[in-house]
Amino acid sequence: MTNKLSGKKLAMLGTGKLGSILLRAYLRQKLFDPKNVTTTVRHEEKAAALAKELSVSASTDNRKAVHGADIVILGVKPQVVADVLKEIKPELGEDTLVISVAASVPTAYIEQRVGEKVPVIRAMPNTCSIVGTGMAGICKGAHASAEHLEIAKALFDAVGRTVVVDEKNMDAVTGLSGCGPAFVYIILESLAEAGVKVGLPRDVATLLAAQTMKGSASVVLETGDHPALLKDSVTTPAGCTIDGIMELEEGKLRVTLIKAVVKATQRAGELLFEK
Repeated sequence: MTNKLSGKKLAMLGTGKLGSILLRAYLRQKLFDPKNVTTTVRHEEKAAALAKELSVSASTDNRKAVHGADIVILGVKPQVVADVLKEIKPELGEDTLVISVAASVPTAYIEQRVGEKVPVIRAMPNTCSIVGTGMAGICKGAHASAEHLEIAKALFDAVGRTVVVDEKNMDAVTGLSGCGPAFVYIILESLAEAGVKVGLPRDVATLLAAQTMKGSASVVLETGDHPALLKDSVTTPAGCTIDGIMELEEGKLRVTLIKAVVKATQRAGELLFEK
């Protein structure tokens, strides 16, 4: 798949936290030649710093950045997507693949603003991409082909794992894996605090909590076993684990996490319509 990216020109519009993570990963893995990469930010000072650090072309001019690009990654906030699309529309064509990582923005919304036949992919990666363990959900618009989807998949596989979903489920992807790292960090922090409460040094407690969460997730991914079965395998009759689980159930941890994802999913569907 990297051969499909060979010689391609990339425009990264909006190099905020997520855009910066993706851009650095692509350059680190040599998916793109720096001379074929352009990126935009809101301030000239940051543009100059990015250009110096990454040896790419950087500016505040979105239209200029998109000119001649084969792949455009739209990484701006949902509320300004319409303005950015209006700005870059004259530079887009059937041979320009637009990949949006803006939460809540449907492919049809983009297609209506960039003209007919421009291929559009919608994606929602997460910030775990910073260490190559990200998770992204992607879907294609009306004019995108299977090959376009494979190109997008290659880009997000470079920073973790990718799953293709129906577009109707993209807000759910945002609520679960897009927002999920924050939920997991709260759980991890709480476990570490619990370790401190029972006498562990904070650094040891944090390591134990983090590695336990990482290891448990790895077991699910590598074995394919249902989390409930794995939970039962740790829980012995009249042991300490079942007492801990009783506290979690009494505290409604399970339903609270479900409600958090539902609320985040609902919120994801609202972002586009705010100014």
